[in-house]
Amino acid sequence: MSYGQVTINTHSSIRIEGDRVIYFDPFKIEKESHDADIICITHSHFDHFDQESIEKIRKEDTVFIAPAGMKADLQGIADPDKVFLLKAGEKWRDSEISVEAWPAYNRFKPFHPKHNGWLGYLFVMEGVRYYIFGDTDAIKEHKDLKCDLALIPIGGTYTMTAKDAAALINKIRPAAAIPTHYGSVVGKPEDAEEFRKLVDPAIEVVVKL
Repeated sequence: MSYGQVTINTHSSIRIEGDRVIYFDPFKIEKESHDADIICITHSHFDHFDQESIEKIRKEDTVFIAPAGMKADLQGIADPDKVFLLKAGEKWRDSEISVEAWPAYNRFKPFHPKHNGWLGYLFVMEGVRYYIFGDTDAIKEHKDLKCDLALIPIGGTYTMTAKDAAALINKIRPAAAIPTHYGSVVGKPEDAEEFRKLVDPAIEVVVKL
């Protein structure tokens, strides 16, 4: 399967280029590109909602997609007519792509409580189903997830460990997986190799640290 051009900038900052240029959780962006057609924010923590990075990639007509509870965070940053606030199960779409909001939360840790309504995103472009997990543990909702490329946090502490993430990937069985959320704010570069070793060899693991 051919995927769009996927770049992991830092941590969980993801850029996917195909019919559109879409960023997820831009963080520590260095270059001013002003090329974002869509910016998706999973939650309001500083390492996922970085206003300085947003200013470097946004353009006049950039669409913003974020959790319903982030309305106040986006005031003064984005044109209200270009902001779409979603709850889990809701979708945004245009003629070329669709974005569906999924829940993202911790089960036993306090950092990302379920009641905050923070999100992961199932994103479809050019027939490819990408899933961006956001900051989450493996949760019951993931059992119904079907995607071609999974971008999954592995750094532990605030999210899944490499072991937990690999076990989930082996259950949902995407064609490929890219580990995120390690080697910067939390997690070691070596976590990616642990993840790779634990994932079924039939599933391609692409390390983009």
